[in-house]
Amino acid sequence: MAPPLKLLTFLLLFLFIFPKGNTGQPCDLSSIEITTTNTGSKVGYDPVFEVEVKNSCRCGTKSVFLRSEGFASSMPVDRKLFRREGIGYLLNNGDRIASSASVKFHYSWDRAFKMSPASLQVEHCS
Repeated sequence: MAPPLKLLTFLLLFLFIFPKGNTGQPCDLSSIEITTTNTGSKVGYDPVFEVEVKNSCRCGTKSVFLRSEGFASSMPVDRKLFRREGIGYLLNNGDRIASSASVKFHYSWDRAFKMSPASLQVEHCS
């Protein structure tokens, strides 16, 4: 087989096996990265924490829900960014979070709460 024909065969086989990257569901809960940082500020005696939730999926996501057992805050939390909804916490009012974008919110309590992604919807992308 001539070298150009071998190369063409290899490229076609590669594109057939790996069309546009991931062939299955492009994202899952592991695509949501959550980082909690103590800002150094205080509300009364309680430290203020900043939570950054990043969409590391290659597609946009929406209706992102977080799980956080026993969550409480001694300061108001922006309800458009983070609020109790059913048994979870709705992020960003359920609105779209673009690929590589983050949503940040603040709360204050005597300790940081463990947060994890509970569910999300992935937008169609190619």
